[in-house]
This record gives sequence, structure tokens and C-alpha cells, in this order.
Amino acid sequence: MAVLGKIRSRGLILIIIIGLALFAFIAEEAFRSCNGIKGEARQQVGEVLGEKINVQDFQKLVTEYQDAIKFTMQRDNLSEEELNQVKDQVWQQLISSKVLENDAKKVGLTVTEQELQTVLNEGTSQLLAQTPFVNQQTRRFDVNSLKQFLDAYKKAQTANPQQAEQMQPLYNYWLFVEKNLRSQLLGQKYQALLASCVLSNKAEAKMAFKDENEEAQIQLASLAYNSIKDDEVKITDEELKAKYDEMKLAFRQSAETRDIKYVDFQIKASKTDRNAISKEMNTLQQQLATATDPAQVVSKSGSIIPYLGLPVSSKAYQAYSDISSKIDSLPVGTTGVVENTQDNTLNIIRIMAKAELPDSVQFRQIQVVANTTDAARAKADSIQKALDGGAAFEDIAKRYGQTGEKIWFTGQQYEQAPSMSQDNRQYIEAVLNGAVNATQNIALTQGNVILQVLDRKAMTTKTTAAIIKKTIDFSKDTRSAAYNKFAEFVAKSPSLADIERNSTKYGYKVQELKNVVTSAHYVADVHATRDALKWIFDAKQGDVSQLWECGDNDHLMVIALTGIHPQGFRDWNDPEVKDILKREVMKDKKADRLMAKFKGVSSISAATAKGARVSTVGQITFSSPAFIQATGAVEPALSGAVAATSVGAFSKHPVKGNAGVYMFQVTKKNMRAGSKYNEVQQMQQCAQQNMQYVGNFMQDLVLKANVVDHRYLFF
Repeated sequence: MAVLGKIRSRGLILIIIIGLALFAFIAEEAFRSCNGIKGEARQQVGEVLGEKINVQDFQKLVTEYQDAIKFTMQRDNLSEEELNQVKDQVWQQLISSKVLENDAKKVGLTVTEQELQTVLNEGTSQLLAQTPFVNQQTRRFDVNSLKQFLDAYKKAQTANPQQAEQMQPLYNYWLFVEKNLRSQLLGQKYQALLASCVLSNKAEAKMAFKDENEEAQIQLASLAYNSIKDDEVKITDEELKAKYDEMKLAFRQSAETRDIKYVDFQIKASKTDRNAISKEMNTLQQQLATATDPAQVVSKSGSIIPYLGLPVSSKAYQAYSDISSKIDSLPVGTTGVVENTQDNTLNIIRIMAKAELPDSVQFRQIQVVANTTDAARAKADSIQKALDGGAAFEDIAKRYGQTGEKIWFTGQQYEQAPSMSQDNRQYIEAVLNGAVNATQNIALTQGNVILQVLDRKAMTTKTTAAIIKKTIDFSKDTRSAAYNKFAEFVAKSPSLADIERNSTKYGYKVQELKNVVTSAHYVADVHATRDALKWIFDAKQGDVSQLWECGDNDHLMVIALTGIHPQGFRDWNDPEVKDILKREVMKDKKADRLMAKFKGVSSISAATAKGARVSTVGQITFSSPAFIQATGAVEPALSGAVAATSVGAFSKHPVKGNAGVYMFQVTKKNMRAGSKYNEVQQMQQCAQQNMQYVGNFMQDLVLKANVVDHRYLFF
């Protein structure tokens, strides 16, 4: 009882203590929850229709697309620009797929397995034509070839895992094609449904034919807007606001953008640097000209272009136009040191051999491996003797668990390689130089390959060359001096006003970039500026950034954020919007003055008396806007007014155009020579045109999907 009494006497204190404890517990859980939400948000690359897009899911799609390109182009890697294009393409496809699937679901549209199979059986889709499952005789997709491959892959997964692993890239590529084929079919069904809602009739067809083929000739009197000086026209804010209300939809932006001013300084080689690299290249030129093994000289030089030691076509150097444009015409021997100012390099080319070789070779092979190299050699010799004795290539291949299938090999598959091992070089030379139907026993490091060339096509000039291409780069001392100077400039410029004031003193130029978007890959087209882009969309207006080292370690940049434009409608007072409004109001007010000048005019002679410029304009149709040479502008409104005016009549009212005000008299109208009305054909054309008008449905769907793009945080 005594204890209970003490508890009662201190009840208020206990309640406070328990309350604080509960608050601490709840606060801790809330903190954990907030951290979890923030962690999840940091993994979101964007949002479509309220659905969060995880960065890992997006990266998986990018990898699928990237692997598909590598497979079709037989490439090991993609350039940075190509990767950026892939990411953009995947993002656009992701958005389109989600909004289309969402809208198709509302009307019950799906793609069934039977529909997919029908498309495969027909084999006419362009997507299918890009796959390896194409009949070489008919040049069309062969569904049986696909079925055979899928069946072989399924069996190999359990019976021959090594073979299944070799087949995996093609299997993955097929899954990629099939997924895109389903999306394409759904899009086609949706468009077909939409097209069935767009109709045409006989009356529309007749009007359209007349609008397209009835040509008019007029006497035109024009008063150009530029005949009135801009400073003679006074514009008020009320007029700008009124015009803004009229044009407001034109100023809607679907995503936030930002404006910046920046200084970007590119470090370049000094005169001392150029002299040093020129001396080095002269030495390399002498070494390359006499080298028994050019590979060592090219490797030591640090050349941008690797040495393959194989005959390649000029297409192998398509990324270097200065090389590709002259490689075929150069004789055997070594050039001097040549500067290319376009890519800022010095170049030396040694031509070692030229030959007419196939760019496409069909062959088949049997890979021979064993526990030891000697055992592989002996086994290969045995296979070679059997083939020489008349044994069937396919039968022997099957005996060793291989298909011996026919394979096409093209120059594109090796000419862009970043390096080349001795084994690969030996193998490719055998493929390129092999006689048709003859077999070769090629001894490689890991075993032997029995190779048989079956066909050789596209004979072309191929050159074996060693090339040293070196950038005229700056030295460490030059970079250090440039960095110290720029760092001093940034330290003394904490505000935009300071940047603009000090830039001239330091010899820098302040540049402006408006409407930067989150989907940009670079700031001001300078590589390695992702961190700077993140800063732009995290900064506040008026902030000045740190010093950014970017580009290929050759750019120094500082940025000031000057404007933020949220998603939605731009304000009428926005400088860019205001400029547009001023131009439109200026045009309106000039038009009013010129139309007043035309008041009471009822003939060409009267218009001339008012100072109008008179000219003859012919071949005007309603469907094609007239180009007026007198004002230098296309005038759709004039075409419409002419179509509504009968022959001999003078225009009832002045026509307000894009570049002036016009009055006219129609002197002649006739149907275009050779025009013949075909009702069925004209109705079809009208339906197609109407479908084009509603064909931008995807843009409308995407606009309503509330897309959020945060890719700049990750890529």
C-alpha cells in the first residue's frame, strides 16, 4: 500500500516520464522511416503516371538495349556519346510504353500469344528482319530457324552448359526483340483503334480536291510591318498581359529548367609544349619507319589508334576523317609528321602492305581442345586427315559436340577492335586469306581450330598500317599555371557581379546558357560535367559554384545560377516570354495602323495611292500558304482570303499577315493542269491527313503522365 501511495503521489511525474519515453520511441521510428523514404528516393531515377522508376530497373533496361546494339553491330564497347543516346532512347521508350499500356488497358487492348505467333509466321515485321533468323535465299525472317534455335538452346541448358553459354547472347537478343515486338504490336493496335475514329466523306473529299488544285492569280497590294519603326510604337504592361492570356498555352513547359552564366576556360598546349611533342614525334617517325615490329613503337608512343597488324578497309578509320580519306591512296612507306588542326593531333602513317581481300567471308569451324597442347595438336591432325579423306565436315563436328554451322564474318567485326592478340590476329588472317572449300588446321595457344572457308564476297582494298596519332597536349606545368590563375579568379569572384567584373581582367569570357534541363548530359557541351549539372538543379538563384575541373581534364569552369523556371506556365514577366509578347503586340499594333491606312480602299490603284507596294502573285492554293516576295514571308491567312474571293472581286477587308497587311484583286482562277478527281482516292487521302492531325496523341498522353526525370542524378 505504501508503494501504491508513492506512485499516486508522483503520478504526474511518471506520466511525463512515460510520455517522453513514448515520444522518444516514436521519434526514433519516425527518423528511421524518414531515412528509409530518403534512401528510397535516392534510388529513383524518375516517375511516370505516379509510378516510381528505380535506378536499378532502368539500368537493367539500358544494359539490355546496349547488349542488343553490341550484338547486332558486333561491337565490344560503345562510345560515351552512343551510351548517352542509348539512355535517352531507353527513357523515351520506357515513358511511351507505360503511358500506352495504361491507356490501352482502359479500352481493353492487349497483345495475345496467338497474335504474336501470327506476326512471327508472317515474318514481315522490320524488327524480325534485323535478327539472325533470316533465310539466306529468300532474305526473309524464317520462323522455323527461330524454333530450331530455341529448341537447341533449351536442350543445351541441361545437356551442354558450355554450348548454352555460347548461345546466351543470341537468346538474350531474341528476348529483347520479342519484348519490343509486343510493344510495337500494342502501339499498332492502339493507332488502328484511333484511326477507326477518324472518318472522311464525299463532301470533304471534294473540298479538299478543290483546295489542293484550284490555283489563283492576284494583284497584291502590301504594306510591310517594317515600314513602321519600332520606336514609334508604345507598348504597355496591360497590353502584354492581355496578349499573354491569349497565348498562355504556348508558354507551358513540362519540366523545370534553369538559366546560368558561366566561365569555361579550355587549357591548351603552350608553344613550349608544342615544340616538345614535335621533337618526340620526329623521333618516333624515324623509329616507326625502320621498326621490324611496329607494334612496339605504336604502343610506346601512346597513339590514339591501336595497332592491329591486320589488313583493314578505310572504314576502320571512319572516326578519323583525316586518316580514312587518304589511307587507300597512300603508297607503301612512311609519311612525315603531319598536323591535323581539326582534332589537334600530330600524325604518322606507315603503310606496310595492301591487298584485295573480301569484306565478308562465310566459314565453318571445329574447335579442338584437350588436356594438353600436344594432345590438341594430335587430335586436330587426325580430324584434318579425316576431312582430306572425304569425311563430312558436319559429321565430324557433331562427333565433337559442335554444330559446324555456317558463319558470316565481316570486316566490321574486327576493324574497330581496341587491341588484337597474336592468336586472334592469326585466326582472322586465316579467315581472310583462306581458299574457298579448303580446310586449314590453325594452331593456337589454347588448342587448334579446323577452319573451312565457304564463300568470299565484297572484295575491297585493305591496308595493313601502323598509325601514330597523338594529341598536341599541354604539359603539367601549363595546366598548373592555368589552374592557379583560374582558382585565383574564382576566389575573388564570390558573386555574379564579381565574375562579370573580373572576367575581363583575367582574360576570360562570361557566357550565358538558358533553359538547362535535367535530361542534359553535359553543361555547355563539356564532358564530365555531371556534378556541375547536379549543382545547377540544387542551387538557389544567385548562387555561385565551386571551381569545376571537367572535360578531358582540360576544362575549368565556374557557374552562377541566374534563373529558375518551375514546371508549368512561364510568367508573363519572364524575360524570354516578355520578348515574345512584345514582338506579337508590336505586330498587332503595326497591323492596326496599316489596316487603318487601307480603310476605304476598294481598288489596286487606291491602294497604290496609300503607298502600298503592288505585285502579281500566282499559283496560290488554299492548302499551300503563299510566299510573298514583297515582305519575304509565308502568309497562310492570305491564301485563305484568296480562296474565299471570286474572280474579278477586290478583297472586302485588309488581311493581317505575318509580315504585313494585304489587299488584293483576284484576276484568275483555274484548276491545276493534269488534276483529275478520284473520289475514293481523295477520301483516303483526307482520312490519312486527319489521322496525321491526331497522330500526336502520344505527346498528349505523355504530357498528362506527369513525367519526372531525375536521370541527371545518376548518369
